[in-house]
Amino acid sequence: MQPAPSSSSTRILTTLMLGTLGAFSFITARLAYLQLWRSHELFIQSEKNFTRIQTIPSPRGNILDCNGQLLATNRPTINLYWIGGGKRSFTDKDLKDLTALQSILEKPILDDSQFFDELRTAERRYQKFILAKDLPLEQLSKVQELFPYHEQISVTTDFKRLYPYGTMASHVLGYLGVLDADQYGKMGIEKLYEEELHGEFGSLAHIINSIGRDIATKEVKKNQAGKDIATTLDGKLQKIMQESFPEEHNGAFILMDPEDGSLVGVLSRPEFDPALFLDPILLIDWNNLQEHKPFLNRAFAATYPLGSIFKLVTASAALEQGLITPESSCLCTGEIIYGGAVRHCHNHYGHGRINSYQALAESCDIFFYEIGKRIDIDTLAHYASLFGLGKPTGTPFPEKTGLVPTRAWKRKRFHEKWWTGETLSVAIGQGYLLVTPIQIARMIGSIFTGNLVTPRIRIDEDVIKEPLKIQRSTRTFLQEAMRLVVTAGTGRSTSYVKDIVVYGKTSTAQTSSLEKRTMGKQYMEHGWFAGYFRYKNNRPLTFVIIIENVGSSRVPTNTARRLLNAYKKHIDQQEREQRESSEQQKST
Repeated sequence: MQPAPSSSSTRILTTLMLGTLGAFSFITARLAYLQLWRSHELFIQSEKNFTRIQTIPSPRGNILDCNGQLLATNRPTINLYWIGGGKRSFTDKDLKDLTALQSILEKPILDDSQFFDELRTAERRYQKFILAKDLPLEQLSKVQELFPYHEQISVTTDFKRLYPYGTMASHVLGYLGVLDADQYGKMGIEKLYEEELHGEFGSLAHIINSIGRDIATKEVKKNQAGKDIATTLDGKLQKIMQESFPEEHNGAFILMDPEDGSLVGVLSRPEFDPALFLDPILLIDWNNLQEHKPFLNRAFAATYPLGSIFKLVTASAALEQGLITPESSCLCTGEIIYGGAVRHCHNHYGHGRINSYQALAESCDIFFYEIGKRIDIDTLAHYASLFGLGKPTGTPFPEKTGLVPTRAWKRKRFHEKWWTGETLSVAIGQGYLLVTPIQIARMIGSIFTGNLVTPRIRIDEDVIKEPLKIQRSTRTFLQEAMRLVVTAGTGRSTSYVKDIVVYGKTSTAQTSSLEKRTMGKQYMEHGWFAGYFRYKNNRPLTFVIIIENVGSSRVPTNTARRLLNAYKKHIDQQEREQRESSEQQKST
């Protein structure tokens, strides 16, 4: 008869059974957790061990002008690769082939120790190693002729952004940045419509073995090209603007359709080459670029004192408030004394007795000083606001709003009261007043159409207008006065362009006190010329030209004359070509 197990043995046996049961329970729970809850995650991780995903770039959408002309597109680039074969060291044949490639590419492959070490590493690991980017056609032909079926030499095609006209319209088109081999818009249209232009990248899945060699490839996702953007820009007129604007000066130049807000041409100088950033740029080159602020879009994002163009607003306010009539006159002796200070007219000899039309045509400061004595600054600011000054225009580009001073603004900004003498300065467009060129293009257009229109850059954008809330008789007066500017006033040189009807207003805007103007070019006045023109039955256009630190309005006025002459020749050429095409069609 066997002895009964001791209580100690029973406890040990029970503990072992419970421990075993617990271990099996833990293992079962762990397996269930891994299989049921983490199976997908673990599958993805294991798949990464034998799968390499290759991105397939998509061609970026084109940017077109209103006639379908390419302003930004893509060009194919050829890249040359060496496909690693898994050898621990290069064979004599490999070295011979690489020597031949080195001769064709005119690039050190074997002679550059760092480059060659990286190539050897790629060879051992079955990796793809780039030998040359953007291979010229001549070199590609030699490579393909010498190595038509080489297993370890591969040629692929990529796309690189191309701006066919270099710096033309660079601030509107913008430029691209590069991040992880992907290009994306950093400025202008390239940035504004990045989502549409970018397209969708595709991908390939490479199945590799344990030593990293490709054993299969499959397409995971097909790439999709970006959408084209059709703009309101006219490439031929943009080129005319580039050639008309003096190369040695900075500033802005805008051509806009006053009816629908189409931006026909936009120039901001200095310009830049949008292709600069498609490859890495040296820090010293970047710093040199920054010196003249070429990336500032002066048409939309720079603010300037306006000068005498603001007299159109002052005259409107005075007419609407009954302070003057079109026939009102003033005796200009060349100066007035107000508040113990002498204020001069730009014509120090005086204009004599002139009426309201002549005051605008000759840009008489004394006439508008007299209005400044009688009008409240807040009233003047109200009419400036009616013309769209001091607020955004609605352009899709980043823009500044400028500044139209008021009593409340000065109290908040300087904790001081407003003085009537300051109103006299604002009445002629000086003082604290600041505007952007695009605001002036919109303002000038409204004088002729009766509407403030939102500037557009895409053909498919909606046309947005708001009524200009001044009387028709006031607009008629402004139009007649602006016509007198170019026929008998400060802008009369533009009237010499035959058959083009031009309306305009010149302006010379101080940038500092007159005592400083001899201290350097940076203290000289900005020159403006803004207006409206029409040739034959073609659509009328609004133009704004501002040239920085030129001392007078003569330079922008001459720029406008060059534009009008070239525009006339361009339209005449178009009409001749259309007639010849029509005659050929009839004859066939």
